[in-house]
Parts: sequence; structure tokens; C-alpha cells
Amino acid sequence: MSTTTPFGHRETRDGAEQIVFTRLFAAPLDDVWAACTEPQRMQRWIGTWSGDPASGEVSFRMTAEGDDVPEEVYLVEACEPPHRFVVRSREGASFSPDGSGPRVTWQHTLELSEADGLTTLTFTQVIPDGPVGADMVGSVGPGWDYYLDRLVAAVGGADPARILWEPYLERSEGYRDLFS
Repeated sequence: MSTTTPFGHRETRDGAEQIVFTRLFAAPLDDVWAACTEPQRMQRWIGTWSGDPASGEVSFRMTAEGDDVPEEVYLVEACEPPHRFVVRSREGASFSPDGSGPRVTWQHTLELSEADGLTTLTFTQVIPDGPVGADMVGSVGPGWDYYLDRLVAAVGGADPARILWEPYLERSEGYRDLFS
């Protein structure tokens, strides 16, 4: 089913504009936490990480996008199993086609809660103000919808590879409108 409507929404949290995504799982909290934090389980839906989180940083590589995606170093700002973790990229990413544009730091928060046998996942990413943020969210909004739907499939026992990327691109303009 294709839709141009963004599944995420804009919200101000901790004084910053963020894009917020929510997913509901008919699975125990510990299982969803493991799917989001254990490298072997993460590889099914997004990528993998290496290193020692206790050191304050890990290297992450998105394997769902192919083999030539470089690793990125993320600083672990908070890790409170099985409820919350916060990470920030050490280096920024550019969203211009040639890579020459402004660099933006990735800041992510994952929060999990469980009630009545259901686990709620809330995932946020800080979006900078202005045109850079609008351009950024036009890419990362559909991207996180795609990856979080792959997570839902993985936790539910389905094959995440059956979820196709192309329909998610139709949401780009809707996400840009949220931050224009």
C-alpha cells in the first residue's frame, strides 16, 4: 500500500525540532530492545555496529543499503536498557548531491515502553532549522519510515527484504512540508 502521507510528525523536544516516529509491537519490551541493539538482530533490518558502548562510542554501518556504505562513529550519550538510548554522530553528513553542502550531525533517541502486552517504540531525530533541515527531512523521514517498517517485519517474524524502498520516496515532499 502506497501513501504520500508521512508517518512521522514534527515535535519540539528538549528545545530542538525533531521528527518523531512511533511503532507498536505485539512483542515483549526485551525482544524489541534486543532487535534494536544487538548487532546480529539489527543486521536483519538496518545494519550492524561494532565497538564497546561502555567506551562512549561505537561504529555503525547500514548494511541494508549495500556493501559500499561506510561506517559512521556514533557517540553513546545515554544507554538505559531496555528503555532508552541516545546517540549522536561524531561527524556530520552532507545532504547536497556532491557532498559540498553544510554538514549536519545526526542525533537519535530511541525510547521503549510496554503496557498490556504491547511495546511502543518512539524514535526521534533532531532536524536543523531552515532549508538544510527541510532538505534533510525529505530524505531521512521516508528513510526512517522504511527502516522502522523493516524492524516491525523483523520482530514479527516476516522477511524485511520484502519491504521495497521506492514507495517510501513518495513521502519526501510531505516530510519537507512539515519543516518548511
